[in-house]
Amino acid sequence: MGQPETASFLTPALCRAARGYLDWTQADLADQAGVSRSTIRDYEGDRHGVHRATAAQLRLAFERAGVCFVADDRGCIGLYPSP
Repeated sequence: MGQPETASFLTPALCRAARGYLDWTQADLADQAGVSRSTIRDYEGDRHGVHRATAAQLRLAFERAGVCFVADDRGCIGLYPSP
């Protein structure tokens, strides 16, 4: 039995937006996060969720590249360049 999937703040749409901001392909993100391209493709295509560890790898890859994620008081998540 594997680790359960999680409802991460990093939705497929936010993942695509962060990639677009960085001008990264799915292969670029996969390389930076240490996951397979098919994992990115399937997640962004809403074919399946990702495990907590994978979500953490994706977030870390984006943060290393200079993307910060922020939530407002309504619970909306956005991204912006790190200072």
